[in-house]
Amino acid sequence: MTSLHGLFVPLITPFTADGALDPAALERHANAVLDAGASGLVALGTTAEPAALTPVERARVLDICAGVSAQRNTPLIACAGGNATAESVEAITTLPHPVAAILSVVPYYVRPSEEGVIAHFMQLAAVSPAPLIVYDVPYRTGRPLSGATLIRLANTPNIAGFKHAVGGIDTATVELMAAETGTTVLCGDDRFASPLLALGAQGAILAAANIAPREYADLVAAWETGDITRARTIGNSLDALAAALFAEPNPTVIKVVLAERGEISSPAVRLPMLPASPAATSAALAATITRV
Repeated sequence: MTSLHGLFVPLITPFTADGALDPAALERHANAVLDAGASGLVALGTTAEPAALTPVERARVLDICAGVSAQRNTPLIACAGGNATAESVEAITTLPHPVAAILSVVPYYVRPSEEGVIAHFMQLAAVSPAPLIVYDVPYRTGRPLSGATLIRLANTPNIAGFKHAVGGIDTATVELMAAETGTTVLCGDDRFASPLLALGAQGAILAAANIAPREYADLVAAWETGDITRARTIGNSLDALAAALFAEPNPTVIKVVLAERGEISSPAVRLPMLPASPAATSAALAATITRV
């Protein structure tokens, strides 16, 4: 299996000023984060605003990401699946490109039992053409998972690991890391990336890495090589940036920073997202100057 260690960047979806998909900007940005040291890309994650894309646009985004990944010989993680098991099976089994892994979220809104979550992922894992990464993000799904459930999922064949984004280092996190299941844990909370790497996470999927890919790649590498002093220094220096980028709904602030830096043509987002406020923009730009 392709290594899933390192920094994976969940790419934004650039739009033109009139709100159309900007394929050229996406391709440039994907190459730029790889040039800066990212291990791989994540296509159609939350940061990509997939719910606001048409099916044709989602297919185009995946085509671009797959093309860049193939050209650069770097792994691609694709997001697929939702809160209905049958539709998730269809989405996963009909992906048009080979990928290193499929990132699939814990079923949201319906708030199934933890046994229901396990049954859902067992069905997906049984048919998935690539290893699954369970996206555990309770503040979006409304379904927190216990340490015992995480460990059961970690021991399920064809589940390779987790994007762990529980809003902190909680009891379930400690229990999962202490279990030493051999599963891959990728940090999914930007402000808690350094603490989770310190506990033994093998990498990260971080939206803030759209802005500072080299710095976040260095953070992951420093923890991996045991350079604790450097890892702490980098992690602490990036906290203000991560806080500023998430002061308003993701990816609004990230997009405005990229646009201000001339890396995309427009900070446009689609409703119900609204553009970042002037205050959030100023704070984020200041953080990129002082911290990165």
